Amino acid sequence: MSSSEKKPPVKGPASYFPSIEKTYGRPIAEWKALIRSQSGLKHMELVAWLKQTHGLGHGHANALVAHTFAEDK
Repeated sequence: MSSSEKKPPVKGPASYFPSIEKTYGRPIAEWKALIRSQSGLKHMELVAWLKQTHGLGHGHANALVAHTFAEDK
């Protein structure tokens, strides 16, 4: 990609990923594996679990769950 070409900005839940990795020190793939390991939980149950168990903020937890669910559809 030349310097005159720019990638479009990342939108939606994935826009949080760089901050999540920097803040919590785990790659996104690891967070998604943790989410998938909690089968049977609903979206907001997973958000609450990530917040309580792993100390994620609400926005970060919500973005991870939303993106993981979208991939798994």
